[in-house]
Amino acid sequence: MKIYITRHGQTKYNKLHLMQGLTDEPLNETGIEQAKLAHQQIKDIHFDAVYASDLDRAITTASIMAGIDKKDVIIDPRLREVDFGKYELKKYYLLGIRFSLFWALPEIFKAPKSVEPISSTVNRSTSFLKELEQKGYENVLISCHGGIIRSLCGYLEDKKNGIKWRPKPHNCEIRVYESINGKHKKLENLNVK
Repeated sequence: MKIYITRHGQTKYNKLHLMQGLTDEPLNETGIEQAKLAHQQIKDIHFDAVYASDLDRAITTASIMAGIDKKDVIIDPRLREVDFGKYELKKYYLLGIRFSLFWALPEIFKAPKSVEPISSTVNRSTSFLKELEQKGYENVLISCHGGIIRSLCGYLEDKKNGIKWRPKPHNCEIRVYESINGKHKKLENLNVK
């Protein structure tokens, strides 16, 4: 099975450099264009299934990239972004030392109060991917968010701590993995040009 993981296209809040977790903000014009450009890179791939979080920016990205109707995207809330709690919609540079250290080095610093811990995103990702690996798909597209992608990639790169934190996923970047009988391999990165 090949697993294509992408981060949603740009939103108004991404452009304003705000922490966007569970706020259900749609794609802006740039985000729609990014998804269309990404579609051009994968348009010849037949996806047996297309998954997205239950947030509109991920569903719309999945629909555009896969060239399918939104109603045909399989919604799974385990693919949601990190719950940033009281830091939601705060400017990147106004988050304070505790959150900034956590977001820069979650391997060392714990999530501040009100923020979903990394162990939760690792558990969500592991649950989702183990279930996915039991299906007989050849190609799957997953559209989700920057925080949860780090846990999905951690699982698929067999990281002991469950996360692949760096490099940061960009809007509509596609990370391609192979999963065969529980063995994982990263194949490539496709970036919007």
